[in-house]
Amino acid sequence: MLDYEKEAEHYDAARGGEPRAEAAARAVLGLLPPGAAGLLDVGCGTGIVTRRLAAARPGLRVTGADRAPAMARQAAARLPGAVVLADARRLPFPDGRFDAVTSVWLLHLAPGPGDAEAMVAECARVLRPGGVYVTTVDKAAAHNVGSDIDAVLASRPRSPVRDAAAAVTGYAAAHGLVPAGRASFPGRGQGRSPRSTVADLRRGWFVTLPPGGPLAEDYAVRLAALPDQDRPRPDPVFTVRAYRKRADT
Repeated sequence: MLDYEKEAEHYDAARGGEPRAEAAARAVLGLLPPGAAGLLDVGCGTGIVTRRLAAARPGLRVTGADRAPAMARQAAARLPGAVVLADARRLPFPDGRFDAVTSVWLLHLAPGPGDAEAMVAECARVLRPGGVYVTTVDKAAAHNVGSDIDAVLASRPRSPVRDAAAAVTGYAAAHGLVPAGRASFPGRGQGRSPRSTVADLRRGWFVTLPPGGPLAEDYAVRLAALPDQDRPRPDPVFTVRAYRKRADT
């Protein structure tokens, strides 16, 4: 897994920046209850999406939470006084505190399947009955756009998928959440080129291919042989699911 303390400074620029954040926020906002007064963004990272959620609805009180201090510091600069350090598996809030809870690009980072369910359980716990939880799912699959780069990488060892939509829906159901909608949005500026993919390989982006190892270098050589080394392939398209907390929970 990437070291988010080291990643924080250039995290946004490496992941589509403001255009991607705008697309993500728009998709999330479309799934939120219109009368929501309080929202918790779990795993808020640098706050680049969180800030847009807050700005889009002046009456919405938004709180961000992230476990990485360097990421939380950047988020706090964007949302002064509204960001806390917290592990998504143990949120420091009482039951039913928020009208809406979001987690964008979080569940795929869970170390194990039990951790992913613990994150969903905590989001459900701090959500009031009738409130809505919105989360991205199937993140890794979104990056497979059918390009020549994907064809080269198809045989690489795969990490366990922690945010599969079916699994997340099962976790949600176990904690009183029922499906309430879905949306998708493009990861603007995130289309891979062969050269950028080689750079990602060598910086540890692909966790099953240790940088400098013979397998990673074999993939690097094959990627370097592709045409149009600096032409980005299509952007990924991310999926968002919404779940409503049953009133009888």
